[in-house]
Amino acid sequence: MSMYSGLEVRVPFCDHRIVEYAYNMPWEIKSRLGADQNREKGIIRAAVSDLLPEEIVYRKKSPYPKTHNPIYTEAVCNSMNRILADKTEPINELINPKTIRTLISNPSTVSDKNAVLGKPWYGQLMRGPQILAYLIQVNTWLKHYSINIQI
Repeated sequence: MSMYSGLEVRVPFCDHRIVEYAYNMPWEIKSRLGADQNREKGIIRAAVSDLLPEEIVYRKKSPYPKTHNPIYTEAVCNSMNRILADKTEPINELINPKTIRTLISNPSTVSDKNAVLGKPWYGQLMRGPQILAYLIQVNTWLKHYSINIQI
């Protein structure tokens, strides 16, 4: 139901009482110093460690799959080039065109070691093509809802 409405939700965490409880936990508990130091979702892993198999509890986090198809990369690069060429596109007020053109010229350069835009946005989840797609989506939203940005 959430995706049908265009919402990304984490259903188990929608209960405001869980959010309030986690917000008020002391840092010593949240940081889970020890074997799982700095591990994402450490509190949740600890909470279910006696309920789930170890290979589930301690498996590596895996993001949603994303496309690495060259046709997709070409499509988002072409779309972003069209947006950059049209000075009336609203996203142009918010971005640095030179940086975006550099990204378009080599979208695979966005990585931890050789980054055009610094570290990839949202950790490992957003690389060059995903950043371009995100900018295209923001531009579409700005146009569709006639958002006027005052800078």
